[in-house]
Amino acid sequence: MLTVDDVLEQVGEFGWFQKQAFLTLCLLSAAFAPIYVGIVFLAFTPDHRCLSPGVAELSQRCGWSLAEELNYTVPGPGAAGEAFPRHCRGYEVDWNQSGLSCVDPLAGLAANRSHLPLGPCRHGWVYDTPGSSIVTEFNLVCDDSWKVDLFQSCVNLGFFLGSLGVGYIADRFGRKLCLLVTTLAGAILGVLTAVAPDYTSLLLFHLLQGLVSKGSWTSGYILITEFVGLGYRRMVAILYQTAFTVGLVLLSGLAYVIPHWRWLQLATSLPTFLFLLYYWCVPESPRWLLSQKRNSQVIKIIDHIAQKNGKSPLPDPKMLSLEEDVTKKLSPSFADLFSTPHLRKHTLILMYLWFTSSVLYQGLIMHVGATGGNLHLDFLYSALVEFPAAFIILTTIDRFGLIRPLVVSNLVAGTACAIMIFISHDLHWLNIAVACFGRMGITIVFQLVCLVNAELYPTFIRNLGVMVCSSLCDLGGIITPFLVFRLMEVWQGLPLILFALLGLVAGGMTLLLPETKGVTLPETIEDAENLGRIAKPKENTIYLQIQTSERAGT
Repeated sequence: MLTVDDVLEQVGEFGWFQKQAFLTLCLLSAAFAPIYVGIVFLAFTPDHRCLSPGVAELSQRCGWSLAEELNYTVPGPGAAGEAFPRHCRGYEVDWNQSGLSCVDPLAGLAANRSHLPLGPCRHGWVYDTPGSSIVTEFNLVCDDSWKVDLFQSCVNLGFFLGSLGVGYIADRFGRKLCLLVTTLAGAILGVLTAVAPDYTSLLLFHLLQGLVSKGSWTSGYILITEFVGLGYRRMVAILYQTAFTVGLVLLSGLAYVIPHWRWLQLATSLPTFLFLLYYWCVPESPRWLLSQKRNSQVIKIIDHIAQKNGKSPLPDPKMLSLEEDVTKKLSPSFADLFSTPHLRKHTLILMYLWFTSSVLYQGLIMHVGATGGNLHLDFLYSALVEFPAAFIILTTIDRFGLIRPLVVSNLVAGTACAIMIFISHDLHWLNIAVACFGRMGITIVFQLVCLVNAELYPTFIRNLGVMVCSSLCDLGGIITPFLVFRLMEVWQGLPLILFALLGLVAGGMTLLLPETKGVTLPETIEDAENLGRIAKPKENTIYLQIQTSERAGT
């Protein structure tokens, strides 16, 4: 009996059909970028000050420049440790009174400005930006600044909840149907987010968009890895995630051209309706169809693949079957992940690595966005380093395995964050350069931890192990905005201390994991428990399609 992998060897493992499908599905990965880190542009916080009635008229009457207006009417930095006083408090002065002079108007009210009473911004704020964001539209500053954190946390909560159900939907109803339904829902919710009339509805739409968008990304990931032969699955999995980086680069350019958040949200959402054309462009996974015993459709798709690849059709398609695997008769359970000492250790370490990867990846993006000089260029520079990260992965894992590159990458990310603590804010270029090294390190970690996770578990609990451990990625994403923005109110370098500790500890903990290079994948719990003790040569290297819950592997 022939398996699907045997058939792909005959009709082409990575021929014209697979390349066309790969490039087509990579568009899904690129379109996921604005959803995952769009907060950098959708919710940027420009410099702002209290709106004081009468200041604009006084400034116009006196002919002040903007610098003079700020000097005369806006409070200074305030006491050390006080969070953004000039942004959130203003002088309790009636600026409409006629006795105010044009030269230092406050001098006639008090000999020292520090004696003048300060109060909250009762009339709103003035924002120094030519564009708009959800911050400027809904006044999410000062006492309401935490609502920006909640905005990003909601989409990560959606990712977490969606990842719990997307695997079942894809296995029950098919990869293609799951892709089409989640794509349509995500596109509609993206448009609704752009026209949300208030903050509450904005949160709801963004949560629901996160709920379905990860399903769309994952369905594309599953499809492309099931279309290609064994020897190409690891490569297409890594390159599919690299398409996400292309989306980051395009996002920075699009945000520069469209500085208004509603139009930017529409510009990133409307094109995703075109993905519904996949109904005609991308067939269903032959592996899934075979599992559903829909053999006639499998034969049609296999013949189509052979024709596209210029190969001969199967001589006897009735010989096609699923791989027999006795381990499938075992029923996986959550308890199996903690059933033995080594599995317990591996599970806890992998959970920590997923959590750390998410916190450092999103945290560095948010920190650079909040402290950078040129938001768009800084975002672009840090996105570009993800391309060499993919190249490093592809050129090192076959030679050095997975564990050593994973250790080094964690240490690079943690060390970069530690170095940034001591760099002066005036040396902006150096800050960005070091941040880029950290970003490259954590990008490598993000992709490698997915592969390591799959290879440390026995076959019958492999998908369960990846799903449970990678769910910590989304939980990390939920708390990251609060960690970054709230700690920055205390001190800008405080989040970096946390990131450095997380990254360095992750590097040390990775050393406790066994290397899987040159070792057969475990089939039973006993195999997984003895992993690393007896290194058996791999007779056939098998790269599994797995379903994950991460930014670039979810």
